[in-house]
This record gives sequence, structure tokens and C-alpha cells, in this order.
Amino acid sequence: MNLYLRILPLMKPYRWHFLGAIGCSAVVAVLTATYAWLVRPILDDILIKKNQTMLTWLPPIVFLVVFLRSLAHYGQSYLIRYVGHHVIADIRNGLYHHLLLLPVGYHARQATGKLISRMIHDVGLMQVAVSTVVKDILQHVLTLIALTGVIFYQNWRLACLSAIVVPLTSYPLLRMGKRLRRLGKAAQEEVGQLTSLLQETLGGVRIVKAFGKEDFQSSRFSKQNAGYLKTTLRGIRVSEMASPLVETGASIGAVGIIWYGGYEVIAGDLTAGAFFSFISATSMMYGPLRGLASVNNALQQAAAGAERVFSLWDKKNERQEEHGRQTMPAIHSLITFQNVSFRYEDSPSDALANINLKVRHGDIVAFVGSSGAGKSTLMNLIPRFYEPTAGTIFIDNVPIADVTLASLRNQIGMVSQEAVLFDGTIRQNIAYGENEISDEAVIQAAKEAHAHAFILRLPGGYDTPLEKGATNLSGGERQLVMIARAILRNPKILLLDEATSALDAESEFVVRKALMNLMKDRTTFVIAHRLSTIKRATCIVVLDRGRIVETGRHDDLIARNGHYQRLYQMQFADDPLVASG
Repeated sequence: MNLYLRILPLMKPYRWHFLGAIGCSAVVAVLTATYAWLVRPILDDILIKKNQTMLTWLPPIVFLVVFLRSLAHYGQSYLIRYVGHHVIADIRNGLYHHLLLLPVGYHARQATGKLISRMIHDVGLMQVAVSTVVKDILQHVLTLIALTGVIFYQNWRLACLSAIVVPLTSYPLLRMGKRLRRLGKAAQEEVGQLTSLLQETLGGVRIVKAFGKEDFQSSRFSKQNAGYLKTTLRGIRVSEMASPLVETGASIGAVGIIWYGGYEVIAGDLTAGAFFSFISATSMMYGPLRGLASVNNALQQAAAGAERVFSLWDKKNERQEEHGRQTMPAIHSLITFQNVSFRYEDSPSDALANINLKVRHGDIVAFVGSSGAGKSTLMNLIPRFYEPTAGTIFIDNVPIADVTLASLRNQIGMVSQEAVLFDGTIRQNIAYGENEISDEAVIQAAKEAHAHAFILRLPGGYDTPLEKGATNLSGGERQLVMIARAILRNPKILLLDEATSALDAESEFVVRKALMNLMKDRTTFVIAHRLSTIKRATCIVVLDRGRIVETGRHDDLIARNGHYQRLYQMQFADDPLVASG
């Protein structure tokens, strides 16, 4: 019930189709009952009384009833599936949008494969509930009501006797339903694990092959798959018990009906036609009863999927907490970190502690430090991928926690160490989501990024489609496309996770020239892996265990003979590009 209460508002745009399905279901139910009722005149009037008039009219009436019932059944099935598939498409669209709005921290803690499983498998189970199950519930319930009217009309005493079937079948079905929901939830967890393992393996297939671990990964998958199979078979055993239970309960009722009904016919209190009409109606009821048992099984599994989907949908996203926040004005000058600290969820200690820093417009600020020092964490606070657990970040004296994320992030550009390009053409990747950007603007951005020349050499130029992982571009070319994307965005603040650290010398030279164009007249924060980048910085921020231990320019920090000087000796002294920096 809770599942359908959550889904009902989503049906509102398709309410006329839904009402049409209910109307068709009612027609099917009435005509099914009519078909059962017609058994009485066929037996009493045609076979026993030899009525020629009834022989003339009843066969066409039976044909008309069957024909109209078939049309109504088609209308009901199509309309309810139309509603179901549209609602599920809306749920999938909404869930995808919600996932994109969840904080970066949430995605960092979740396995991508499990989220994909919820989007595909769990929502697919809900589709069964919304379309097939709704159709069957409507049809079976209305048909049972109509047939119940027929059997009470024929003989109320026999109808009461047949009612003993209900408690004999309903209680065990309810017990099985609860167990099926638990097993369904467990099976979906297993599917999430399978999907996660599959994505992990295929994403790292080169490492798997390089280490010769194909058999090892196959063994892991087989073990996980066996767990899923075991849970699935347990669910099948439970669900397949439903039909025998219904059949057994129905047979007990049938024995009583045949005995008492036969007694009434022999005594002359009931005609043979009325008795067979009653038998026909009750036998027709067993089909919907068995159907409702199957519907219950499917509904429990769908409810387990819905719980997982809605538990994800109910998590607060970034925009749900933005009511009343102001729009970030155009950024002009100062960025200030004031007593900023940050601790990851479930972490025993701070990742950043008491960060104080002032950055002027146009500065190039390089974050350096050993692995785990807090460089990436500090940079991630600027676009509010994470929120500080203490302290405040100001931009032009405006606390960034008081502004909307969209207005803040619209003024920030990012180029990561890993080139992230999407399915589509090079033009679409440079323009990324900006449908009104002119071709001239895209080309100009590519020229400033030193990407125009290599793009023109490609078979389709700017309309060249990227292969999976953009493997038809070199590492340097992928970085240049990302830089062109950032230039086109024209951000006030630029975040760089040293984009040249994994490139060869020739590619790095081109990318560095593109980055110089990108950094002009912009405030730039860079996680530095190259000494050449550090020496260009107007301010070097040295981090150690989440704290700022030194700040200054390269030469000044070397002269202090402190933490930076030791870091320089370990990491940068042998940099082959020192001279070119």
C-alpha cells in the first residue's frame, strides 16, 4: 500500500488512461459474469426444455459477449501498460536526476555498480508492480466481485459454503508474501554486488590481464553468482507454493459445493441449469484467485525493489537545502579561508584543520604535500563538493555556504588529472551541455587550447564521434579538449589537478601552453605534481596532515630550509623539466 501511495501522484498526468483501464476492467468483469450466468438458460431452456427461440438467440449472444470481452481485455491491458511504462520512465528519469544532485561525498562512499543496479534492476521490478500487477489486480478483483454476484444470485446458501475457501488460502499467502519480500530484497542486494563486481572487472580489464588474474576474477564472480542463484531459488520455492495452496483450498470448497448442490438438485430445490451456472461461476473464480496469489508474489518482490529505490530517492540532495540562499554575484577579487576544518564521515580525525588563507584575484595557488596531506580535500571545498565541518570560506566577503550551488559553480572551471570526456562528438564535448553556443565560439576555444590543429586532422573534424573512453584520441589530445571546454566556460576561478603529470614531454609542452592561456586573468588553484608548475605559482601552500605548515614562493620556501625544502628534495629535485620551467 505504501508503494502505491508513493506512486499514485506520478500517475496524475496519465489519469484518463488509468480511468479508461478501470472502465475496461469493469466491462471484462461484467461480461465474464454474464458468460457464467448464460450457462443456466443454455442448460435449462435449450437442452432440457427444448426452447427453439432461445436456441436462435443465445449462440449469437454468447459470441457477442466473448467478442466484447476480448476487446475490453485488450483495451484494459494496453491502457494500464501505457500508464505503467510512462510512470516507470518518469521514476527512472527522476531517480537519475536525483543521483546527479546527491553530494560528491555520497558517490564517493557508494559502489557505482550498486547504484546502477537500483536504476535498472530495482526500477524494473517496480515496472512489474505498476503495469502487470495493477492490471491483474484490477482484473481479478473486479471479476471476483462480478462472479460473486452471480453465485449469490443463483443460490446464496451454496455461495456461503464456497466462502470457506477464503481463509484456507489467504493466511498462508500472506505469510509467504512477507517471506518473499525479505528474499526479494536479499536477491536485489546480490544483484547489486554482481553489477558492482562486473563493472569493476571490466573497467580494470587491462590490469586483470596484465597480472594474469582472469581465473581469479572468474572465481570471484562465480562465487557471487552462486549466492544470487541460491537466494533466487529460495524465492522460487516459496512463490511456487502459492498455486498448490490455492488449488488445495479450492478443492475442499469444491467437494462441499458438489455434495450440497447435488442434494439440492435431487430434492428439486435447485434446477440443473442454476447448479451448473453456479459451478461455472465458482470454477471461473479459481483462475482470479490463483492470479491474485501470483500477483502477491510479484508485488512483494516489487515492494522490495521499491524500498531500495525510494530509500535512495529520499536522501536529501544538494538543491533541497538551498531554499532562501542568494545568488553568487560575479566574482572579482578575494577568496578567504577562515579557520576552515573538515572531517570525512565516519573518520576519527580531521582531514583539514584550521585552514587560514587569503587569495587575490589572478593568483596561482599551488597546493603541495605528500599523499594524504589534504590537497584534494581543500580544493574540493571551493566548489562545495564537500561542506566544511567548521569555519567559513568567503568569496568577495560573501560566505559561499549562503549562495546557491549553481551560481557558485557557474563561475568555476575544472580540469582534472584524468580526462573525462562523454559520449558524443568533439564539438559536443567542448560545448558540453551548452546548446546555444555558436560554432565560432567552440572553434575559438579550441584554438586557445591549442586543440584546433589536431581536431582538423581527424576524419570528421569537430564532428568526429568519440569512441568509448575517447580511445581514438591520445592522452594529450584528451586533455586539450578538456582545456577547450574550460576556456569556453570562461570561469572566474580555475581548479587544476595537475593535468600534465601523466603525459610525455612533447604532449606536456603543448598542454602546458594551453593551460597558460586558460589561467590568464583567472584565480587558479592547482594541485601541483611538477616543479615547473610550482615555480610559476604566486603562492605555494604546503600541507602536512591536513594543516598548512608553510606558504610562500618557491625561492623563499627553499631558503627557509623547512618542510617544503625537504619535500622538494624528495619529489621535485630530479624533475626533468626544471630548466624549462
